[in-house]
Amino acid sequence: MATLTETVNVRTGHIRASGHLTSQGADLLRGTAESLHGSGHARVVLDLQDVQHADDSGLNILRGLGEEFAARGGELVVRHCPETA
Repeated sequence: MATLTETVNVRTGHIRASGHLTSQGADLLRGTAESLHGSGHARVVLDLQDVQHADDSGLNILRGLGEEFAARGGELVVRHCPETA
């Protein structure tokens, strides 16, 4: 199974992921999103359009991250969320 990779636009606060989303990949995305949020981005956009497969554990981590952002007055926008397989 292919790994998850990310492309980050630090200026706009956008992360584009590709590959297979597992809990390990979601942890990678979490770290990047937290870094962007910590550097001043109140809104971080996570684009999963190029993710071919996502498991429940990876998606649950991202859902939890969205809740954490909201609790701190931030926003995590997840675009093109794939179905689990």
